[in-house]
Amino acid sequence: MRRSWRLTAIGVLAIALSLFLGPSPGLAESRAHVYLLRGLMNIFSLGMDTLAEELSGRGVYATVHSYSDWRGLADQAAASYRAGKEGPIVLIGHSLGADAVMEMAAYLGRKGIPVALVVPFDGTQSFAATDNVARVVNLTQREYAYMRRGPGFHGSLANVDVSSDPNIDHITIDKSPRLHARVISEVLAVVGSHRGEPPNLAPNGAKPVQASTPANREGGAAPPSESAAKPEAPAAPAAPAKAGNGAMNSSGTAPAGDSGAPRIALPE
Repeated sequence: MRRSWRLTAIGVLAIALSLFLGPSPGLAESRAHVYLLRGLMNIFSLGMDTLAEELSGRGVYATVHSYSDWRGLADQAAASYRAGKEGPIVLIGHSLGADAVMEMAAYLGRKGIPVALVVPFDGTQSFAATDNVARVVNLTQREYAYMRRGPGFHGSLANVDVSSDPNIDHITIDKSPRLHARVISEVLAVVGSHRGEPPNLAPNGAKPVQASTPANREGGAAPPSESAAKPEAPAAPAAPAKAGNGAMNSSGTAPAGDSGAPRIALPE
């Protein structure tokens, strides 16, 4: 009888300790990680620091680095992902940092690591989105830096052209409050889905995120699950486009929609 009482007491104590200390590290849920990469000389992309602070204020783990560190960061992210400590992975960068996040995503793909979201801010060249990436939102003012679909890519791709906005240039694009709001919505949609929260609800109780619905996207093709919308009545013929507006699909060869390529969105 006394032995049975002791075993019961030990069991109760063990349960109490587990509740107090929380789950063991090996059983802990993986943490979403947003990597933000600055551009040239590590001093012209301070909008990445501001965006990281905004994300941290919403409970999202975000770190800022130099674009030149992308390969070491990718190795670190891959190891953490395989260990169950990190994921989903989000990559955001400005200028050369924008180029670096596309290269980092491709490098992670060669290691078999998925990337939930990539957001280049005004990269210097065009890259192909790789098949391990779920979504690319390319914020750009350069036609030649539109991102394109690579072999096997089945995610969603949005080339958001802001070249007509007089308040945005290469030095200020990473600091734009409007674009920060867009990116925060995209990130919260990824993190909320990972946590099992309603996909359009920001963790801090902010205005519901609308980034997951095709009608609210600034550009990009809808994922397969979004394409099953109710048919609509034929639209009236569109007015002729203004000459020389540079609008094209992601391949730069034909009007958007002719080949199923991502639509280039106009700025708000």
